[in-house]
Amino acid sequence: MTLDRTKKIYVAGHRGLVGSALIRRLEKDGFINIVTKTHGELDLTRQSDVEGFFAEEKPAYVILAAAKVGGIHANDTYPADFIMKNLQIECNVIDAAYKNGVEKLLFLGSSCIYPRECPQPIKEEYLLSGYLEKTNEAYALAKIAGLKMCAYYNQQYGTDYISVMPCNLYGINDNFSLENSHVLPALMRKFHEAKVKNEPTVTVWGSGKPLREFLNVDDLADACLYLMDHYSGNEFFNVGSGKEITILELAEMVKKVTGYQGKIVMDSSKPDGTPRKLTDISRLKAMGWKPKIDLEEGLKQTYEWYKTNKAETN
Repeated sequence: MTLDRTKKIYVAGHRGLVGSALIRRLEKDGFINIVTKTHGELDLTRQSDVEGFFAEEKPAYVILAAAKVGGIHANDTYPADFIMKNLQIECNVIDAAYKNGVEKLLFLGSSCIYPRECPQPIKEEYLLSGYLEKTNEAYALAKIAGLKMCAYYNQQYGTDYISVMPCNLYGINDNFSLENSHVLPALMRKFHEAKVKNEPTVTVWGSGKPLREFLNVDDLADACLYLMDHYSGNEFFNVGSGKEITILELAEMVKKVTGYQGKIVMDSSKPDGTPRKLTDISRLKAMGWKPKIDLEEGLKQTYEWYKTNKAETN
């Protein structure tokens, strides 16, 4: 089904990295009835509030991008918060969508749902085939529950709910906090501040050896809308670039983009996380979609946005 651009579409989590990219993409594509609510206006962890919102608004389509997110440190420090709040959000939104006749829903998960020691590249069928990475197990379990809920609601109620599992994301409107952000924005802020202060070194967590895959968030938003328009069924989709880079190589690329002139120092006493995590995106490519934004070019765009919007306030 192709979505009707005049019908009401609710984007949960519209202020975040993914949600804001989805808003940009939907507006560009001609959607004229986009519904958003801030956390202050609607607490998605409160079931009665969510049910009241859906009963009143009656959206035709829903994209569930709202989640409690963070990097290794945040996930490892607050596991109870990560599993509880994410399960609450998913259960409340997915069930309210069903009860109020939502025509199509897209759930956003994460590639951290896969086992730590997964064959590479990671195919969707590897889900639940081994042990999860301990440092983000709580978040991963919640995301697995969400994608399974979508499939089970389809199975039992005949709904049209689909799920995507993006790899590591970056881009405009990212979280650049040094305490609870993901690796790439944290690196960008570190290198920028080191350049401004003329510091001789920048310390990067871990050995630098883990391999990671990065996708520009605007590519993800494009893939989400593409699947909303072109796919119905119980398969879920990896969304990634299909390319990987070591953390050290990434640090060197961010150093180049920011124009930092000092040296990189690796702190091997800090955890590396999963050693390698490359998604197999052949299922998505077979549907007719592929990524468009080159990593270095995407980093340049992100850095320009960071300097304009975040560098003075962080």
